[in-house]
Amino acid sequence: MMRRLVHPWITVRAQIALGAVFVVAALPKIADPPGFAKAIWNYQLFPAWAVNPSALVLPWLELLCGVALCLGLWTRAAAAWLGVLLLAFLAALSINLARHHPVDCGCFSTQAAARSVEERVADMRWAILRDAGLLLLAAQVLAAGARRYQGSRNR
Repeated sequence: MMRRLVHPWITVRAQIALGAVFVVAALPKIADPPGFAKAIWNYQLFPAWAVNPSALVLPWLELLCGVALCLGLWTRAAAAWLGVLLLAFLAALSINLARHHPVDCGCFSTQAAARSVEERVADMRWAILRDAGLLLLAAQVLAAGARRYQGSRNR
């Protein structure tokens, strides 16, 4: 079963899907750093001094890792970085959901939409499910890379 899950055919598609999602997610944040900083600030999880540097660095990290995965470069490092980011996103969304503080996730847009509390909570739940699925893709890429690395060491 594990052999099928780390088959190169599946791994390439997982890399491209994960990479494409992060490239698409990074572009609006790069185009609007103040809007993304406001989205980060709305989570109320970060000290004020960390918001602007995060808004400037995170989108470029997402773009670099996404492009690397799409091109098949540094796949293990890119998947590991994106896995760490996804864990952080999952934690941020879950904490705000648990404390009944609905936020716009800022994942694919930096524009705050006029929505009700219920709509924001529903969007946060979907974002958690989406991020969990993306985390599975990152885990697949990492597992396939580790298997390839073990195979090359045993030769």
